[in-house]
Amino acid sequence: MNQPPTPDSQGFLPATHQVVLRYHQAWKQRRLEDILALYHPDIAYHDFLQNRVFRLAELHDYVRSSLPQGEAERLEHCDRIRVDGDTAFIQYQLVLRGGLASFHSSEAITVRDGLIWRVREYATLQHGTAQGQPASSSASPLQKLGLSARQLGRMAEDLHSYFRQQQPYLQADCTLAAVAAATGYSRNQLSYLLNQVLGQSFYRYVNQARLQHLLASLPAADSMARIDQLAFAAGFNSLSVFYRCFRQHTGMSPAAWLRVSPRGSAATTGQGSAD
Repeated sequence: MNQPPTPDSQGFLPATHQVVLRYHQAWKQRRLEDILALYHPDIAYHDFLQNRVFRLAELHDYVRSSLPQGEAERLEHCDRIRVDGDTAFIQYQLVLRGGLASFHSSEAITVRDGLIWRVREYATLQHGTAQGQPASSSASPLQKLGLSARQLGRMAEDLHSYFRQQQPYLQADCTLAAVAAATGYSRNQLSYLLNQVLGQSFYRYVNQARLQHLLASLPAADSMARIDQLAFAAGFNSLSVFYRCFRQHTGMSPAAWLRVSPRGSAATTGQGSAD
């Protein structure tokens, strides 16, 4: 008859530390199948931010939608893995795209039969909330929206990728409902991401994308009339909104920007020499 493993001199089971270390490394390295292989058949994953419990059959989609995305998101350890008997405790910070927001997470992970049997995950929003709202106020909306801290990171990357690749902002009638339908999220989920995590409204996000598009096109502009044309081509349907957005982003008007930018100076010089 097999004897159960005994704790070492520090009071914990060596297998517990090894299993949890492999588990967390698999998360950092984004290895979906390695993560799933470490779950016990009777796993219960408690996500207290969402107030939900996931069983094995549900964890494939949950983990896949929660894995860190690209260079825009990173996982940082806050402390070493600490073990008490068959349970390990880990702490980490999940930093979303560009450092605009981060979640502090702690997990209590219980190991049984060499596999992860229980996970209790606690997460709080550290910064990025709109209008100075405290981090604790984020829990209730996320429960209603069915989102975890890691899933917010994936959503942010999906939104940025969609704007980068499909350029929906070029349409003057770009709406939150249309973007939500195209990206597979609900309007409420995207609204929460933008307002509470990224700290900006949908229309500010859209206009920033339009302005970045226009600034990339400005080397072809040599007059204010040309800039106005580019503004409409970039999706702005109001020049007053464009001018306000331009000044907020650059600190100057389009005309002043043309005068001091390398392209604007060259255009002015060229026009002067031609006269």
